[in-house]
Amino acid sequence: MKAAQITHYKQEMPVITDVEIPTIKSTDVLVKIVAASINPIDLKTKDGGLKMLLKYKMPLTLGSDFSGIIVQIGSEVTDYKIGDAVYGRVEKNRIGTFAEYIATSASVVAPMPKNLTFEEAASIPLVGLTSYQALHDIMNIQSGEKVLIQAGSGGIGTIAIQIAKMFGAYVATTTSRKNFELVKSLGADLAIDYKTEDFTQILSDYDYVFDTQGGKILENDFKIIKPGGKVVSISGLPNERFADDYRDADGKKLPQWKKYAFKFVTKNLTKPEHESKAEYYFLFMRPDGEQLRTLATLLENGTLHPIIDRIIPFQNIDQAFEYSKSGRAKGKIILKMTNEFD
Repeated sequence: MKAAQITHYKQEMPVITDVEIPTIKSTDVLVKIVAASINPIDLKTKDGGLKMLLKYKMPLTLGSDFSGIIVQIGSEVTDYKIGDAVYGRVEKNRIGTFAEYIATSASVVAPMPKNLTFEEAASIPLVGLTSYQALHDIMNIQSGEKVLIQAGSGGIGTIAIQIAKMFGAYVATTTSRKNFELVKSLGADLAIDYKTEDFTQILSDYDYVFDTQGGKILENDFKIIKPGGKVVSISGLPNERFADDYRDADGKKLPQWKKYAFKFVTKNLTKPEHESKAEYYFLFMRPDGEQLRTLATLLENGTLHPIIDRIIPFQNIDQAFEYSKSGRAKGKIILKMTNEFD
C-alpha cells in the first residue's frame, strides 16, 4: 500500500512510499481509508514536538484520524462487520492514517454518521474529541457560563464553538474580521479581531478559556479568567498536573525527571495561574469510540456541522502540509485517499 512517511524528525515533508499492509490484532479492525484530515498534531509529530510523551520508530507514517470501510475484523470484534463505514482517531502509539489502510483497535472507531460524506466524517474525530473533552470532561460547562475559544475559525474552533453553544454557554472567540460571519453562523456571541483588538481589554470575569494558541496568548488568557475558572490548552506545554495523571500506551507513569521538567518549563504559567486563582490544564486528547458515537448523534440530528476548508488528493500531501502550516485554513483540510467510494 501507499503511505506518507518521514524517516527523521524535522523532515521537510512526508514522502509517499510503498509499505506492507498492516496486520491486525484480535481486537482490531483493518480499515481501507477513504479520507483523512490534517491536524496541527501532525506537524508537531513530524518536527519531534511530542518526543517527551511519545516514542516513535522510524520510518513513521503520519496521520491521526480518518474515515473508511472495514475490510478485515479481528477474532474478538463483535460490534462491526466487513463493509461497515466507520470513522475514528487511532491510538497515539499506532498513528498512520495518511495511508491506504490502517489497523486500529475497534474501541476507538465508531459507525460513520449516516448523513455525512467520507470527507466530512474524516474532519471530525480529532477536533470533535478534543473539543468535547475540553468543554465537557474538563470544564463541564453549564448553561449561561462564559467561555473564550481562541482561533474560532480554525479546525478546532469551528467545532468547539458549536459544542459550547450546545451546552448553553456564552461564547467569545478570536479570529480575523473576514471570518466574523463564519464564527457567528456557528453560534459565537462575540467575535474579536485578533489583528486589531486586544481580547484582554475587552473580556473579563470569564469562567473558561479554551486555548489553541499557546505562548504569550496562553499567558494572557489568565488575565480574563475569574477565580475558580479553568484555562484548558492544547498548544501550551504539559504541566505538573498533567504529568501526575498521564499514562503511556503501556499504562506506565512518567518518570520523575520528566515531571520536574514539565514543572520547570511551565513556570511562566504558574504565577498567572496562582494570581488569577484559576486552574491550568494541558489537554492531550484520548481516542474514544464511545464519545465518537455521541458526536455522531449530534452530527446526524443537525446539532453539529463539519466545516471543511478544502479537499486535497493524497498524492498532493505536500500541498496540504504547506497550507496547514500557513494557519489560514477555515475549518479542516482533508486528504482524499481514494475515489473508489464516490
